[in-house]
Amino acid sequence: MENEEPKKNGNEAMLKICAFIVDKRNLFFLLFGLLMIFSAVARGWVNVENSMSYYLPGTTETKQGLDLMEQEFMTYGTCKVMVANVSYEQADELCKQIEEQNGVFSVGFDDSEDHYNNGSALFDVTFNYDENDDACLTALDTLKESLAGYDMYLTTSLGDTQSELIANEMNVISVIVAIIVLTVLLLTSQAYAEVPVLILTFVSSAIIQMGTNFVFGTISFVSNSVTIVLQLALSVDYAVIFLNRYKEEHATMPAREAVIVALSKAIPEISGSSLTTIGGLIAMTFMQYKMGPDMGIVLIKAIILSLLSVFLLMPGIIMLFANLMDHSKHKNFIPDIPFVGKFAYATRYIIPPVFLALIIAGFFISNQCPYVFGYSKLTTPLQNDVQIAEQLQKDNFGDTNMVALVIPSGNYEYEKRLLKDLEDCPEVDSAMGLANIEAMDGYMLTDRLTPRQFSELLNLDYEVAELIYTAYAVNDEDYAKAVNGLSAYKVPLIDMFLFLYQEVDEGYVTLEPDLQKELDDAYRQMTFAKNQLQGEDNSRMLVYLNLPEESEETFAFIDRMHEIAGKYYSGTKLVVGESVSQYDLQKTFSRDNNVVNIVSILAVLVVLLFTFKSAGMPVLLIIVIQGSIWINFSVPTIMKNDLFFMSYLIVSSIQMGANIDYAIVIASRYTELRKSMGRRDSIVDTMNLSFPTIVTSGTMLAMSGILIGKMTSDGAIYGIGQCLGRGTLISIFITMFVLPQILLVGDKIIERTAFIMNMPIRTKSGSGLMRVDGVVRGRINGTVTGTMHAIIRGNVSAYVEAGDMRELTEEEAAALEGSQNETDGQALLSDVEQNQVTENQKPLDIQQLEPDIVPQHTEQEVQDHE
Repeated sequence: MENEEPKKNGNEAMLKICAFIVDKRNLFFLLFGLLMIFSAVARGWVNVENSMSYYLPGTTETKQGLDLMEQEFMTYGTCKVMVANVSYEQADELCKQIEEQNGVFSVGFDDSEDHYNNGSALFDVTFNYDENDDACLTALDTLKESLAGYDMYLTTSLGDTQSELIANEMNVISVIVAIIVLTVLLLTSQAYAEVPVLILTFVSSAIIQMGTNFVFGTISFVSNSVTIVLQLALSVDYAVIFLNRYKEEHATMPAREAVIVALSKAIPEISGSSLTTIGGLIAMTFMQYKMGPDMGIVLIKAIILSLLSVFLLMPGIIMLFANLMDHSKHKNFIPDIPFVGKFAYATRYIIPPVFLALIIAGFFISNQCPYVFGYSKLTTPLQNDVQIAEQLQKDNFGDTNMVALVIPSGNYEYEKRLLKDLEDCPEVDSAMGLANIEAMDGYMLTDRLTPRQFSELLNLDYEVAELIYTAYAVNDEDYAKAVNGLSAYKVPLIDMFLFLYQEVDEGYVTLEPDLQKELDDAYRQMTFAKNQLQGEDNSRMLVYLNLPEESEETFAFIDRMHEIAGKYYSGTKLVVGESVSQYDLQKTFSRDNNVVNIVSILAVLVVLLFTFKSAGMPVLLIIVIQGSIWINFSVPTIMKNDLFFMSYLIVSSIQMGANIDYAIVIASRYTELRKSMGRRDSIVDTMNLSFPTIVTSGTMLAMSGILIGKMTSDGAIYGIGQCLGRGTLISIFITMFVLPQILLVGDKIIERTAFIMNMPIRTKSGSGLMRVDGVVRGRINGTVTGTMHAIIRGNVSAYVEAGDMRELTEEEAAALEGSQNETDGQALLSDVEQNQVTENQKPLDIQQLEPDIVPQHTEQEVQDHE
């Protein structure tokens, strides 16, 4: 009957909740359907941040410098365009055409090797708008259209070109991963109809995950790209566990009852499994580099949404496909592997010491891993259009490494000296600031001119020049100069030009047409320079280094720049650029590395302590997984492959949080089987029973990582995929071929370090007619009606229905008492009212639960129960 409650064992309250979920499945179908429609729309609301420096801590020099520059300076949109297979004459003509385009401020091009080489021309295009202005993108599109017929390679920081390319790559990867998952599920399932149940459950949580990221405002391009694939690989276990539970229950029960009971058992089991994964992800939220918390929080949300889909939506989907699953069963393709358990038993004294030596070596080798903090040293398996253009420009015209130096404004003489000192350094190709930009006839923008010099420069009447200087002095409230004579009064050229333009614009001064045109051109150029290089309180210098983006020499010179600037300024001195960003990342890495390792281990350790109630077992399991992490990151050291630092931090967290599940599966099975079997038989059966779960989950996670590593052009994502795929394979191998031996050797350690978490005991007593609910420890004299699972020392005279009673030897009693924590004169009674004990329920210490004695049952109630 549809509404008949299951007669199977399980907690009454949990069974009622699960029955509600199953019986109201249409309600949950509607809710999830509405959420999916909303998420499909809301996906477009998610803002994606592509800059790595955006996530730097606020205390870093790069972050402070970027924030200050955004407040005080305008950064115009720029791009570099390389046109190949053109003559110099053609390139010169193209330069003129580009300059005439709407929105283009200037084009840098000449006949030097910096702009024309190997039959290729390089144009440095600057637009007339701020880089955040949409007009820049319009001008960029116009430029692309005008050069569409040429062999053109364009690079720019404008727009989201790189993000769009990565998104396209991840879409392809997601499709391939989905095919692999489908194949794995077909091979590991027992019925073809199981596959759509699992796929529908995951797709629903994935769509909701992508559509709810808008609640965070902005997420990183890494989180946006890889979360969907990692969500599938990390959370598919939950649906598989529930489905396996259902199949076990459905062997003896109708579909509805089987789903209810299976769900009541799966919820605590799956929740416990997810805690280790969430624990590893929580470690990422403690990182100073904010991309770690960004990705950690997004993945934690993905795991939680996956849990909700399994608990609330999947029961209804199973009910829909129950008949199909019954009629579409196929051969089990996963073989038994008794040889693994036999090998483990035979090598139990050989493998552990070898593994110990291996992880010690792995610890020291992995500490020498060649981490990098930028993309300049990384080589990805694929190159997108932007990377190809960058490489071609670098091959033909060399590379540039520009940093900005921000200093207090107001002293042009200091700026001039500082620029000279910087240009004298062998590490500097050139430096540019207002104090060394030529304005006219050899005068720099900040050179101070007298009225005579100014009049000669512009071919202006001296009397007019004096009037202008007088007006400037009055405007500047320098009345002494205006009254006592102007012959020696000097004003910076840029300031006088801007003041003169303002006077002309307001109608106080009228100039000849030729002079007016010259003033307009000068004003345009000077305003452009001032907007970029001078703010209200600070000035900016652009320093072009001949050093690589990332090297110890580069980082040392950044410190040297501070020392040089410190000779002239005691206030704010900030260096900003890609090299500085990577230097800041290097400084935060050491702290983040320690935090991630410690927090992930502690989080997982706490979960394992509560799971196994043993101090020894969690330590052994963590050693196994931490050892696999060290071995994983020894590979880049041995292969001398540079590794992006974020790849290590993220993968080590995921590997500790997710791969530990494989070890938990084996350890739990072994602990359970050891209660009734010898060590050899226990480990053989353990490996047979654990293999399907590990091969299903492990294959998905490993293949997902490998595909990400092989099919992306982004350095950070490439490193995450490569290390995750390799690390998962290493973890699978170690848990299958090393952990069993460790469990066999550590059997006594695990037993002797077991502990019991006792709750305070409050003894209850009564006489007459009573009902007892809970686990009971004590003496009971009287007639007992209910289900008992107990060892009794004393006399028994009772009618035993649907069970048996037999006498035990002292050896058997001692063994059972050891496993059930029973003592003389104690009995274990459970579920008296329901006459049931959950099949999967683990033995609990009888001091953990208090019996609840309710002396309120009538004789009729007892007779009805009997």
